[in-house]
Amino acid sequence: MFSGGGGLDLGFKQAGYNIVWAIDNNKDAANTYKRNLGGEILCGDITAINLDDIPQADVVIGGPPCQSFSLAGNRHCDDARGRLVWRYLDIIKKVLPKAFLFENVVGLISAKDKQGNKILDGLLRTFAEIGYHVSWHLVNAADYGVPQVRKRVIIVGLKHGEFSFPETTHNADGSEGKRKYVSVAEAIGDLPEAGKTDAISEHDYPTMSRLDQYICAHVKPGGNYMDIPDEVPSVRIKRLKRDGGHTTCYGRMLPDKPSYTINTYFNRPNVGCNIHYKYNRIITLREAMRLQTFPDTYEFVSKSKQGKNLIVGNAVPPRLAYVLASRLKDFLD
Repeated sequence: MFSGGGGLDLGFKQAGYNIVWAIDNNKDAANTYKRNLGGEILCGDITAINLDDIPQADVVIGGPPCQSFSLAGNRHCDDARGRLVWRYLDIIKKVLPKAFLFENVVGLISAKDKQGNKILDGLLRTFAEIGYHVSWHLVNAADYGVPQVRKRVIIVGLKHGEFSFPETTHNADGSEGKRKYVSVAEAIGDLPEAGKTDAISEHDYPTMSRLDQYICAHVKPGGNYMDIPDEVPSVRIKRLKRDGGHTTCYGRMLPDKPSYTINTYFNRPNVGCNIHYKYNRIITLREAMRLQTFPDTYEFVSKSKQGKNLIVGNAVPPRLAYVLASRLKDFLD
């Protein structure tokens, strides 16, 4: 459910699972899914489908937006996002899989509904009431070999037994018998210069304004808005310098570290750390895909650049999905 372009599904498929059904309401994402993973996906509204049309499955995966979820009163009292969570629960109750995996943003940990109740606590309690033993963890994708610091809440429910999350395989310095984090340079350093070859797709030189080019030229590796000269006529940059803000804003990547979170606006220098560590430009779509661990063979079906960016930025890194899927196998037999 909420499959997007298939990052989570790809990891499960690589781990040997057979995807029997999927759904997403984004046409570009659904078509991209079909191109790369198969025709099991339905492009449609998950709240409008007939539950009887959903096939049986051993595992259900996906994560709806949770910001509006409420356990109090009428389950439809909140907005559409809240209703999506109830729909997720309805489908779990209908399919009754052996296990489910639920992915969501870090904000879920502190989020509260309109009545002041912690959403995460309510979710865990509701899953338990359905009949599942539930475990949750704040997972950093970099800890499992993804070249990106990307933290997400993962909830796993089992009908029988209790899930334990896989041991981390990487850390910042390679100590304690683990491997060192996969760096940006390791992930994208072998790519040819952007726009200079047709040998690899989605690696065109990014479109940037003169101001963006000027900014990229002045931010040093590991730096941010503090490196931008005061002469730049930007109210926002002046405010950031005066009041502070996210340290990743107008950031340039370090070659020997993982990237920060790849979001849906990696084509802009002012939303995250999106400036290439070596070149005076923002990263290309292909570079973002590499940092998300999509294979170079993955193809997008979208006429708009932002449509492709949305698919990449919203995806669960397939590498992380593979690790979780492989671990889940130990609890299914």
